[in-house]
Amino acid sequence: MASTLFSTPTFQGLRPLNKPTDITPPLFPNKTTTATTFCPPIKKKSNSSYGAVKAELSAPLVISLSTGLSLFLGRFVFFSFQRENVAKQVPEQNGVTHFEAGDSRAKEYVSLLKSNDPVGFNIVDVLAWGSIGHIVAYYILATSSNGYDPKFF
Repeated sequence: MASTLFSTPTFQGLRPLNKPTDITPPLFPNKTTTATTFCPPIKKKSNSSYGAVKAELSAPLVISLSTGLSLFLGRFVFFSFQRENVAKQVPEQNGVTHFEAGDSRAKEYVSLLKSNDPVGFNIVDVLAWGSIGHIVAYYILATSSNGYDPKFF
């Protein structure tokens, strides 16, 4: 009895066989095979005894706050700076834009970029600034969970 309690558990792949119901029959049974001895279930230790790492930050909260902050900065802080730089980047050839030179397909497609926002913050801006917010959030979560302290504050 004591040898059964303290014997090492048998495994099938990566799963321990702890119950008699877990034992799979052999593919080619013969009459000389013996039954596998029963091993009691392995008691799991609590997380504190394993030294498990628990995230200090709530992932949904960090992602939401980072994305919200990024959208706020994109809409109210960097919007005019971004629009000024985009306006400077009109493709020109010999001082004339491609559309003015006769290329009718070079006209900017603006119906997708229309919005009801007073300053013109559109779907492209939301996707761009939202993805920046997600990138920052995942950086914060990855560096905080592996023990690296970036010392943001």
